[in-house]
This record gives sequence, structure tokens and C-alpha cells, in this order.
Amino acid sequence: MELDLRLVRYFVAVADELHFGRAAAQLYLSQPALSRQIRKLEDQLGETLLVRDSRHVTLTARGQQFLEDSRRLLALAESMTQRTAQPGVSTAHVFELSTSRMVADAFTRAEPDIPLREHAMDSITQLNALLHGRLDVAILRVTPRMLLAHPAGWRHRLLRLEPLVLIESPGEMPDPDGAISTGDARHGHTRVASLHERPLHVFADPPDSGTYNAHGQYVTALEHRLGLQMQWLGTPGAFSFCVAHVRRGPVDVRYLEFVSYAEKYVDVGMRMSWPLELQPYYPWSLAWRSDDTAPATTRLVEVALGVADEHAWLDATRDPARAPAWMPDDDPAWREHAPGMADESG
Repeated sequence: MELDLRLVRYFVAVADELHFGRAAAQLYLSQPALSRQIRKLEDQLGETLLVRDSRHVTLTARGQQFLEDSRRLLALAESMTQRTAQPGVSTAHVFELSTSRMVADAFTRAEPDIPLREHAMDSITQLNALLHGRLDVAILRVTPRMLLAHPAGWRHRLLRLEPLVLIESPGEMPDPDGAISTGDARHGHTRVASLHERPLHVFADPPDSGTYNAHGQYVTALEHRLGLQMQWLGTPGAFSFCVAHVRRGPVDVRYLEFVSYAEKYVDVGMRMSWPLELQPYYPWSLAWRSDDTAPATTRLVEVALGVADEHAWLDATRDPARAPAWMPDDDPAWREHAPGMADESG
């Protein structure tokens, strides 16, 4: 039998908390998904590790011994995967979104002699890689769960508030429902559509998928705010897969997208609208380890903040042409951005 270290980590989290809900939050999983993974581990071992009832979780004698062995195993695995020091600095991208790409391009122009190692990771994976020394600078969404689970060892700073907008397929009929258009959205003019007029689709992994992440948590909060349920399409990854899905999809729906993706949709003949009722902003932050004083890391952070200033990434919420700004109520970006921003949310 091959022991899956991921399942071992899940077990240790539950054993530490003795509570599936708290462990699931720490692991960024849904509680049913975590329960399934623990049952899978017990099935593989052929033994019961945890006793559950409606109010309590306790370790069996085998579970207690397995916990001790698991801690040693994970410590050994961690020491084996610690990377050796390499020249340069490492960062990561979330799919083909533009924020980290613009930072990487600016850094290589400014510091051509410093090697830049680039990876593709979602926000949660980036934070784990950062804290374990496999990444030097993360560009991610910081969530309340991250701050609760990891209160020390890293620093973060808000980099960009990226608007989310609406995309319509190229087969879209002329507007019978009153969408307002005053120009070409690709070049900054205003086209507005309601978030409620048509079904909303979103490329995101749903809560019960096992790959629910920081983006999914954001979408869930937006659904609650709007009082509607979107159609979750999973995360195809590359833009080419997303645009292919939209092209072959129904014409009577709209897609919620990052504006940096939306501009690509417009370039291939699709239409972009700004939301009418409220304007969602997705907060991207820089993160780095508190004890990392390497000059290359410091320089990458400096360049990233310079890019944010150059493109006014944190001024987006002050555009009077946009609807009131929205982010999840508990998002750390509310506190980190301008003090008056929370008042704009309505």
C-alpha cells in the first residue's frame, strides 16, 4: 500500500483540532470533502483512527499511535523537500491573469542579471510554498483563514484591486433588456449590465469539488451578497479553454470574469459590461517571508509596488463611473486599503 501524504496531513489536522469543521477551514476544504478523505485513509489502513459522533471527535488507540508516526513522517518529508539555495528569486502566477505577469516583466527589465523563476499556483498553494521556502514572493489573495491559520512568519501588502466584469458570447443578440452602452469597453468606455438579468456563470471550483480555493471562497461570498446562485464551471486553467467554453455555450447567459481576462475576450469578438448594482474587486497581495532579507526578494517587492503605482491599481475603487465597491465583509483588504473604502460598499 502506498501511503498518501496528503491524507496524512488531513488526518493530523483533524487530530489536532478534534473537530472536522475547524480542520476543514484550516485546510480550505469543505467538511464533507474532509470527512471523505479521512474515511479513504481509514479504508486504506483497514483500521479506525477516529471515533465520531454528533458532538465529539476522539482518537482511537490506533489513531493515537498513527498520529505520532504521522508527525515524524511529515517532518521527514518536509526535510527531504526543502530546496537548496538557488540564485535569483522565485514567484508564481495564477493561471494567465495579468497582475503577476506584469510584475515579472517589469522585474526582468529592471534587473536582467537576477534570475526569475516562475511557477503556476493558486493562492492557497502559493502561501504553503512560501511558508515552506519553495517560493520567495507570492502574488495571491490573502484570506481571513490564511491569517488565522498562519498568524506569523510572513508579511503581505495589498497590490491590486482588480475589477470583475461581465462577458457575453459573440452570438449575443441586441440588448432587449436595457443594457447601457456608451462606447467600446476595451478602451475604457462604459457598458453596464445587471448582475441579475440573466444567469451568471463563473469559472471556479465549487465547495464540494475538493479543489475549492481562495477564489471559490470569494465567489461564494458574492453569491450570498447578491442572493443568487451562479453556475460553477470548474477551472479549465488556460484562457483558450475558457473562451472555447463561452463560444459553444448558451447566448442568454453572462460570465463573471477578471477584467484582465475580459480584455482578451473582447479582443476575440465578445462583449464586456461593467456590473450595474455593485462592483466586485478581487484583492491581489504581495506576500513574502518575514525573515527573508535577501536583496533579490526585496527588489522584487519594490518593483511590484512600483508597477502598482504606475498603473494606479489601488485607485480603481475611486472611479465615479463604477458602481459601489464590493469585497467580502471580512476581507483583510478593507482594512489595508483607504480608510473610507468600507463606506463605499453600501
